[in-house]
Amino acid sequence: MAASGYVNSTFKKYDRYRAQSGITGTDAAQYILQQSGITNVTVQPTKGNLTDNYNGSNKTLNLSEATYQSSSVAAIGVAAHECGHAVQDATNYFPMRLRTAIVPIANFGSTLSLPIIIIGVIFGMNQTLIHIGILLFSLALLFQLVTLPVEFNASHRALKILSGGGLLTASEVPMVRKVLSAAAMTYVAAALATFLQLLRLILLFGGNRDDN
Repeated sequence: MAASGYVNSTFKKYDRYRAQSGITGTDAAQYILQQSGITNVTVQPTKGNLTDNYNGSNKTLNLSEATYQSSSVAAIGVAAHECGHAVQDATNYFPMRLRTAIVPIANFGSTLSLPIIIIGVIFGMNQTLIHIGILLFSLALLFQLVTLPVEFNASHRALKILSGGGLLTASEVPMVRKVLSAAAMTYVAAALATFLQLLRLILLFGGNRDDN
């Protein structure tokens, strides 16, 4: 919650600064894709606030209402970050490929882990079932850990393109860096929260218990 609040407050702060170039988030995205030689990605609006995302399955870069037609420094930074994911996809960036491959496995593990642990507890602290449940939950942590380099790399690519492409001035680039750093903290917080949940499960159920 703290990380989410921080990224929202940081975005709102720099959303008040209009880029001197006058370009919008859409303009920035289309420019970056063109400069990167990516012609098969469509930039389109999507509902919501800060719901920006890149969908590699249908090659769409979806910009939220706060980004699509906004010429703020924050909006341009967010659009550039999503373009970073499109560049990762186009260049077969390995961590991104790995994350995509892990998604169905992580979802499967997250869905079944707690029910299996509960069944293990019901059947007299059956350690085999409990350990299987904990192992399945750990897949969610693996996904979070793989996500970190993907997100940090996308932000790095965005800052590099914005700095060298003349889309932002030298004084505007640090503003974007703060917005993207705040956004990255949400992924760090998610990974930490998942780790603590896993640790809690291990401490509660992971040990061999003898109640006799």
